[in-house]
Amino acid sequence: MLPLRLDAAGGPLSLLALGAHPDDVEIAAGGTLLTLAERHPGMEVRYVLLTGAPERRQEARAAARAFTPGASLRAELRDLPDGRLPAVYGQVKEVLEGVARSFQPDVILAPSPDDAHQDHRTIGELVPTAFRDQVILHYEIPKWDGDMRRPNAYVPLTDEIARRKNELLDKCYPSQTGRDWWGEETFMALARLRGMECRARYAEAFTCAKLIIS
Repeated sequence: MLPLRLDAAGGPLSLLALGAHPDDVEIAAGGTLLTLAERHPGMEVRYVLLTGAPERRQEARAAARAFTPGASLRAELRDLPDGRLPAVYGQVKEVLEGVARSFQPDVILAPSPDDAHQDHRTIGELVPTAFRDQVILHYEIPKWDGDMRRPNAYVPLTDEIARRKNELLDKCYPSQTGRDWWGEETFMALARLRGMECRARYAEAFTCAKLIIS
């Protein structure tokens, strides 16, 4: 495999993290956020969530800060109906297009258009239509539906960052720690599997539909 660096031309790296629900981004790409924050001090991050009850949005705001230490962070937490994003498709599109008008990031972290959850899938389908010139990394979220796909892009994680991700997930999302699927065993098992696939100890995996090689 040929490693590709994420570098920005003429300024700090800029990144947009999109999620349907609080904890989506951190479960799927928390290690990637921590890795990029470490490698790109002062990177610009815009964090946009589409749904979430007030208490969960409070958790998400704290998580966004914890997973992007040293970054210039702007968090936007919306209150569209949880589990019903397909029914408000037009509003989701307006949110994404509004972000695109004011922010053209180098990299976007977003749900997959093939995700089994309807909220994730709606965002994943709309992101490439709102953002035409960005590297879009569609992330994966382990869940009951059993919809894990075959990724084609990997971000290796150090042991320290993989462990730190799990510590922060529990710290930032206490409302979720009692769920039967939540926990270090689930998250580290997937990280180990994806690490094995890219000859690393741990990794997070994504699908990238388009990449320009220059």
